[in-house]
Amino acid sequence: MEEIAGVAASGSSSINNSVSSSSGSSIYTNYPLLSALVAFAIAQSTKVFTSWYKERRWDFKQLVGSGGMPSSHSATVTALAIAIGLQEGFGGSLFAAALILACVVMYDATGVRLQAGRQAEVLNQIVYELPAEHPLAESRPLRELLGHTPPQVIAGCLLGITTAVVGHFIVRMASSQS
Repeated sequence: MEEIAGVAASGSSSINNSVSSSSGSSIYTNYPLLSALVAFAIAQSTKVFTSWYKERRWDFKQLVGSGGMPSSHSATVTALAIAIGLQEGFGGSLFAAALILACVVMYDATGVRLQAGRQAEVLNQIVYELPAEHPLAESRPLRELLGHTPPQVIAGCLLGITTAVVGHFIVRMASSQS
């Protein structure tokens, strides 16, 4: 009986040690989270420049808007998945969950959200052509940039991979110097 109590006590102390070491971690050192946030920030910032290149005007609303090149949703979830894979291993269930999340988000961006944006374009055109006395003639236009084309999603995915890999090398270099 004492042996069982001793095994239980040693098991609970190792659990307590692992809990205290993980709870001592800071959110500022969470490499997967930081990779995802950096990828998002780079993608959103890039949209300002790509819209300037396309339209020859600065549109800072792109910093918070959806749609456009590259897909920040794709960059974010891809960076998260790759960072988790690099940190925890690509064979684990955590990476599997992050990969499935990334696939669903990217599929949704090129599917449902892209089609909803195209429907908004058609509806806005219909409303624009209504006579002035029609009750809907003065309605606010619907947002048309909701989804992404496949090249925008691929660009976001590549940005996410690059961000996670560069972040991984930075983390490794920083930990080897300390």
